[in-house]
Amino acid sequence: MPCPFHLAIPVDDLAAARTFYGDTLGCIEGRSAAHWVDFNFFGHQLVVHQIPDAHRSATHNPVDGDAVPVPHFGVVLTKAQWRALADRLQEAGVHFVIAPRIRFEGAPGEQGTFFLYDPAGNALEFKGFAEPEAMLFAR
Repeated sequence: MPCPFHLAIPVDDLAAARTFYGDTLGCIEGRSAAHWVDFNFFGHQLVVHQIPDAHRSATHNPVDGDAVPVPHFGVVLTKAQWRALADRLQEAGVHFVIAPRIRFEGAPGEQGTFFLYDPAGNALEFKGFAEPEAMLFAR
């Protein structure tokens, strides 16, 4: 079984983060305090810390025809989970930085992908693989 990761990220508005991660993405909230909240981020521990003046330096890197935001984080889902989440977010009117699409089509590592920003400007990527072993760094 893979080990879950722990990631702590800055946000400028805890209420907006709770709405985005809890309501929009469907993550269950765990512990919290006045300036931070834990979320079950698809089986991983994501902690959002309220940092009112956090500065982010974002850039982009070309990947298979897309300008991918860097830095970013996310999760790898099954193709069915990925499609269901993409459909739910599209129906909810979520703005995608990179809309759901298939990357590396027909090549090793073919995957569904989409990118979006949380309300604080943190970039997230969601990937979906039809074959779980394809994620393991196929060349």
